[in-house]
Amino acid sequence: MLTNTTPSTTPSTTALSPAAGAASAAAPSPMALGPPAATVPGARAIERACYLIGAVLIASGLFHVAVLIASGDTWEGPVSWRKPATFGLSFGLTLITIAWVGSYLPLRERTRRLLLTVFAAACVIEVSLITVQAWRRVPSHFNMETSFDTAVSRVLAAGGGVLLLVIAALTLASWRPMPTVPPSMRLALRSGLLSLDVALLIGAVMVVTAVLDIYHGNQAAAYAVGAHWKPAHFVPMHGVLALPLLAWLLARTPLPERSRLHTVALAVAGYATLCALSVIESAAGVNPLDGPLLADAATALATAAIIAAAARTLALLRSPAPPTVPSP
Repeated sequence: MLTNTTPSTTPSTTALSPAAGAASAAAPSPMALGPPAATVPGARAIERACYLIGAVLIASGLFHVAVLIASGDTWEGPVSWRKPATFGLSFGLTLITIAWVGSYLPLRERTRRLLLTVFAAACVIEVSLITVQAWRRVPSHFNMETSFDTAVSRVLAAGGGVLLLVIAALTLASWRPMPTVPPSMRLALRSGLLSLDVALLIGAVMVVTAVLDIYHGNQAAAYAVGAHWKPAHFVPMHGVLALPLLAWLLARTPLPERSRLHTVALAVAGYATLCALSVIESAAGVNPLDGPLLADAATALATAAIIAAAARTLALLRSPAPPTVPSP
């Protein structure tokens, strides 16, 4: 059986991505999971730095999961240990994902370094401030009780704006020509980045709504905003990892590119439906667990589409590759 050779990442913006190299292999073999560039000696320094920082943030999140369990603290509430745990895990995973996804995009090296540096710095600041406030046992977001708390809340809001601008810039870059990236990966990259744009825009809506509540003297309503919009913020958040990862795994199966594109398109359709439903239900104030029958049916169909795409991919990865006929 032929083995797949992963091309090294070079500073050139036209270099083949790991997925592109796998797409051109005659009989690719399954590879270890994880960001491909993380194991490539020629990976960009800024990408390796983002992987390292992301790992540290994830470790912080896991530590606070242990604190949450050991303390017996509640999962709900603005001062729960849930916040440094979930934000550490989420921001760490997102930073690693953005560094990996960005390696496929046609960017000038200076632009790539700038965007990833700013994104990494914003992630670290967000998680650090949320963690500090958790240890102070005061709310991190929408807290205007003291001058320090107000400053923290404003920095967190500004950091969210920075994250949104960086992702918007990467989204625009994803729509430039990428001839070395297979169509299935291009679809996954564009769809994943667009879904992350939606998640961050919902976050901006949450901040603006909470600030207006505070302005009108309703602090309790400001804290409740997060619960109201949480599904619409959470569901689109990690498509930027799930969809490109699906395309990356499909590139390591015997499927032709056209079939890979159809499989990714099925997953994208299902995921887009879930995102749309979460936004509509949150805007209407409908509990996702108590929605109308039509919404439940759409959710079931969308989930089935995603599961079918994932199951097909995993089944193909587990199946043996066809034997290679030696050339005369």
